[in-house]
Amino acid sequence: AGGRQIVPIAEDEKGDSTEAILVYNKLLDENVCAILGDVTSTPTIALAQKSVLDNIPCVTASATAEDVVAHGNNMFRATVTDPFQGVVLAEFAKKQGYQRVGTIFNSGGDYEIGVNNAFVQRARELGIEVVSQQGYPTGAVDFNAQLTSIIGLDPDAILAPNYYQDNGKIVTQARQLGCKKPFMGADGWAGIIGGEQDYASAADLEGCFYCSAFVASNPDEKVQHFVKAYTEEYGEAPTNFCSLGYDAAMILCSALKTVEKRGYTYNSNEYRQAIIDAIASGVVEGVTGTLSYQGTGDPVKSTLIITFKDGKESIYDTINPS
Repeated sequence: AGGRQIVPIAEDEKGDSTEAILVYNKLLDENVCAILGDVTSTPTIALAQKSVLDNIPCVTASATAEDVVAHGNNMFRATVTDPFQGVVLAEFAKKQGYQRVGTIFNSGGDYEIGVNNAFVQRARELGIEVVSQQGYPTGAVDFNAQLTSIIGLDPDAILAPNYYQDNGKIVTQARQLGCKKPFMGADGWAGIIGGEQDYASAADLEGCFYCSAFVASNPDEKVQHFVKAYTEEYGEAPTNFCSLGYDAAMILCSALKTVEKRGYTYNSNEYRQAIIDAIASGVVEGVTGTLSYQGTGDPVKSTLIITFKDGKESIYDTINPS
């Protein structure tokens, strides 16, 4: 950045909050000036609570829980929040003409609960009847009881705001029960088809929707350049998580370039604060859209509605920031 070589140091926190703090302390001993991470919400919240004490700039690619950025002005994210996605999905449901919707969600997951609750609140404000909210425990593999309860109420659509592994089973089992209704979901759906394995068939996913910042079939020139380079390097197309990771790195590198031109002593308090200020005031043209920040660590950016047709994902609609 600005002539200085960036040296990335990667550590695995094993998805655990306690381990995340141990890794954080280890990285401080390595004299890092900023952190890319964490990935998921729970360890990222632990990181946010600790890093604010040291004023270490942090950029998470994909932690979506609302309070990830609530602990100080040093934490930013490249993705949108759980509540934002829930609201977008409710407004999309209204736009589609859905009048009655059921939901099935992991009742042990912060992400799933956050999207579900925001969806339900906004849906009701819009006059959509939420006919049933069916929770299931983390690790469940049989969703027939929950699905039978929802299907029996004949909703126009079903919200499944879970990760793709669960959603694949849910959609498959719903189709086996004779349900042909469209499913909707948040960015946790990314990877349900087209990766190392398919978690549901093309036929079962036909006409379903999810919101996301990225889809590899986006014809945008920046996106296709990224998809080509990533595929050549790793032998497969990038997912939503890959694109968000790339943009998180872009956000941090852009800020580092700005700060390096000012001659601050590396990793001084002034240097770290300058990185934070540069992120907060910067605009980055990423592969998930144009990202900027307006007083919080949450990005102002567009969101895509992705649909499935013949086993392929494509953009159905674009929701621009208001």
